[in-house]
Amino acid sequence: MTVYMVERDLKGISMEGLGDAQKAAISKAAEMTSNGTDIRYLRSTFAPEDGRCMCLFDAISATDVKRLNDDAGLPYRTIVPALDLTP
Repeated sequence: MTVYMVERDLKGISMEGLGDAQKAAISKAAEMTSNGTDIRYLRSTFAPEDGRCMCLFDAISATDVKRLNDDAGLPYRTIVPALDLTP
């Protein structure tokens, strides 16, 4: 599996909306995994001042990450392979 970073522009989103988006990503990942597509939401980092949000997913392909975000109705700018450097 590979870590993928999803970049989003969520300028103006409320904290409730941000929480709902996170729940949608987690729920869709669980649904896809139960249906045979191994994908996991890892975490997000949000900068409220300018609305940038970076979300990390563990998946087999960028196509699976794209499908998750499209199916969950979550906006994104880019999806790229990334290195998760969490200690």
